Amino acid sequence: MNEALLQIPCVTLDGQTRTLDSYAAKALLVVNTASRCGFTPQYKALETLWQRYRDRGLVVLGFPCNQFGHQEPGDSGEIQSFCELNYGVSFPLFAKVEVNGANAHPLFEHLKHEAPGLLGTRAIKWNFTKFLVDTAHGRVTRFSPKRTPESLGSVIERLLA
Repeated sequence: MNEALLQIPCVTLDGQTRTLDSYAAKALLVVNTASRCGFTPQYKALETLWQRYRDRGLVVLGFPCNQFGHQEPGDSGEIQSFCELNYGVSFPLFAKVEVNGANAHPLFEHLKHEAPGLLGTRAIKWNFTKFLVDTAHGRVTRFSPKRTPESLGSVIERLLA
């Protein structure tokens, strides 16, 4: 599972294509984000998780998405500026993606397959759905947008122990 996941090409916010293999043996918190969403303040808590746990092996990865209520209308530069200026985001951000439908990014297709939602549904319901990936053991856990990043501390602690 992790080798396939880590080989999926992703485009960074500054336009560089890379795979996630540089994050092998790390814990990944992959989040579909948006700048004009009721959950947007979660950026601050995601940054806090990144600062608190990055030296222990957690990488927070943000993937802006405009599929839900057109809440991420900006281009890459606007997204970067918004995140830095309003929330001090320094964790890696990637180019805007789709997470559902025919044009869903392969990373999210993989994550949805590995960690279906409530009652086995695959579709992502809204912005700020979180996937915690244990790359060492090939496990993926999905958390709803309502589950705050702050509430993931104990789960992340156990994963990094």
